[in-house]
Amino acid sequence: MPRTITSSAKRAPRIMLYSHDTLGYGHLRRNLLIASALSELDLEPEILLIGGMREAGAFALPPRTDCVTLPAYAKQSDGSYRPRELGDDVGRLARMRSRIIKSVAAGFDPDLMIVDNVPRGAQFELDSTLAALSREGRCRIVLGLRDVIDDSRVVRRQWLRQRNFETVRKFYDQVWIYGDPQLYDILNDCGMGERFAGRARYLGLLDPSGRRETKQAAIDRDTIAGSDPRPYVFCAVGGGRDGADLCEAFVRAPMPPGHRGVLVTGTQMPETLRNGVLQHAAARDDMTVLPFVREPIAAMAGAARLVGMGGYNTTMEFLTLDAPSLIVPRCTPRREQVMRTTRLAARGLISMLLPEDLSPTSLGDWLVHPAPQRGAAPDMNGLIRAQEMVRAILTDEPTDAAIQRNHRPGPERFVSAA
Repeated sequence: MPRTITSSAKRAPRIMLYSHDTLGYGHLRRNLLIASALSELDLEPEILLIGGMREAGAFALPPRTDCVTLPAYAKQSDGSYRPRELGDDVGRLARMRSRIIKSVAAGFDPDLMIVDNVPRGAQFELDSTLAALSREGRCRIVLGLRDVIDDSRVVRRQWLRQRNFETVRKFYDQVWIYGDPQLYDILNDCGMGERFAGRARYLGLLDPSGRRETKQAAIDRDTIAGSDPRPYVFCAVGGGRDGADLCEAFVRAPMPPGHRGVLVTGTQMPETLRNGVLQHAAARDDMTVLPFVREPIAAMAGAARLVGMGGYNTTMEFLTLDAPSLIVPRCTPRREQVMRTTRLAARGLISMLLPEDLSPTSLGDWLVHPAPQRGAAPDMNGLIRAQEMVRAILTDEPTDAAIQRNHRPGPERFVSAA
């Protein structure tokens, strides 16, 4: 499905990034990381984020970047959706979001659209936008997939039922996988390679360490470090909607001698559960609880221990930091987190505690005696390769040239699905 970039030389190229954002901040934060990398291109693109939750406005944006926030879904424990705030009519919300996205795309007139993880969007809200952009024939459309989606049988069944493979072949020019096939080969395991008809490429995992140098990261680090000289253990659970068990175990766990705890609960934790966590924390003089931190990575870099759930972004942060890390992965309704964490733990790169084994005692034991972390690091060059792939798209450079330019010494991990 070849398309030609025909944007006027008088204006900067335009990139639109979509994330459906129904649980936590993961998709949004990944798109923000990609947007930051793309803003560094000498092409100086204009970048518009479309996000599915109001917290999008709380994050710092890269230069020449703005965002449109959609009225939000909330994802239930069984994987179904409902409106987060606007009543109970999920169909009405889906229609509203679909119309907003299509209108924004028409007004922004992107040269490139990058869709995060869900080919047709939440509740198929991208269908009309994909069709409209395809009819215009100018905008390139890319699907960005995280390294792990779910158990392969579940993925195959869901993607066939939702006609995702058909959608990719019909509307998408490329599929980028933000992962390392030596860690997990989603194309083969989920039977995607042939169905994507050669459009898919592994870019590598997305390294977030560059965010440590931002002004916001320094502000949040100084706020958390404060005037308390004690070393601290940092625990975060993303948006917090499904993080109450880990938060409660953390605020009840004994800290290592001379240490204090810093817990970030997220803004989506139900109020009754957050109040319980706060009550436990209030009884201690070695525990600080915060609802939200805009840019936590510098504060995480200063921690003596790191504890968190196993979402993509948190895991990438743990992999780039030196402190011993413990992940308590979510196992339902998707197995993404436990699949990724199990593989990393087998390499010795992180420690893992399954939810059924989580308690204040088990967590406290690990905090006092964390397992040493060592092992072969996965490919973390995804952002560099994404920059060059975008440059190739926006300048009509053959993709093979971008691949060749992005070759890094060592084992070849930039693999076409063809």
